[in-house]
Amino acid sequence: MENVIQVNNLVKQYKKSNKISVDNISFNVEEGQFFAFLGPNGAGKSTTISILTTILSKTSGNISVAGYDLEQYANKIRSNIGVIFQNPSLDLELTAEENIRMHVSIYGTYKFRPFYKMMPKAYKQRIEELAEIVGLKENLFKKLKTFSGGMKRKLEIIRGLMHNPKILFLDEPTQGLDAESRHSLWGYINKIRLEQNITIFLTTHYLEEAECADRICIMNKGKILMMGTPEEIKNKLLLEKYMYIDAYDRNSLKKELSTLGAVFTETEHGLKVEYEEQTPQQLLSKLTVTLTKLHINKPTLEEAYLKLIKEESEF
Repeated sequence: MENVIQVNNLVKQYKKSNKISVDNISFNVEEGQFFAFLGPNGAGKSTTISILTTILSKTSGNISVAGYDLEQYANKIRSNIGVIFQNPSLDLELTAEENIRMHVSIYGTYKFRPFYKMMPKAYKQRIEELAEIVGLKENLFKKLKTFSGGMKRKLEIIRGLMHNPKILFLDEPTQGLDAESRHSLWGYINKIRLEQNITIFLTTHYLEEAECADRICIMNKGKILMMGTPEEIKNKLLLEKYMYIDAYDRNSLKKELSTLGAVFTETEHGLKVEYEEQTPQQLLSKLTVTLTKLHINKPTLEEAYLKLIKEESEF
């Protein structure tokens, strides 16, 4: 598939600083991909995103976004991206629709009109379509000071998608939201992504949000440590795979496991059995003893991330 973001040898060093914030990194993002950009505070993520979204200049390197060279066509890039920043920039005294109308006029998507009824038909159709998708249609003409945190985030999504961008940058989109609002918001983001083939570029400290990413890039100290799918990263880091099983006749179960050459230890939770296969099914299918307990521990992206960052900090 076509790359909608291509970064080659990107370097960023701030003036009067001896530290290189982004140190010669290269990566690409394919069209329609869910790409997660992870790393601890100070890793260089925000600097990289600020450069990709034309907010910050680079020191060196070559970048294209939505098919346009960053240096030559910054305006073209801005018209093809939507950005939801960590800190919202909304006017609480305006209605949801008024916030959107101000945004699209500043962005140059539509000319400003003092009243909604004076806006063109295309604007009205687009705003109503997106409000329906994210569940804000009944609240479009209410003031933002009555909105919850989750509703404000949904409004930012509408605002960021009004100009039909190819790429949506999400910088900590669910920070400060409760679990229900986070779950709801991701439901809407995934729905929009599938229906409109939008590329998602995510940064988050909630690593479970990146479990479903097509591809992940982990940064630290300005450098890329690892890239790949969540499963590829877990496998590269050799995370421990195990399950807890038990039976009324534990001795017979232990004998069978020994015969099969399985590595196991006896714990208060049952027999902790290691497995190397992608799934434990191959081992379980060979057991004849009736099990009374089966709990499979699947390594998480968070475990992989923490292990990688810890190993890096030890050097």
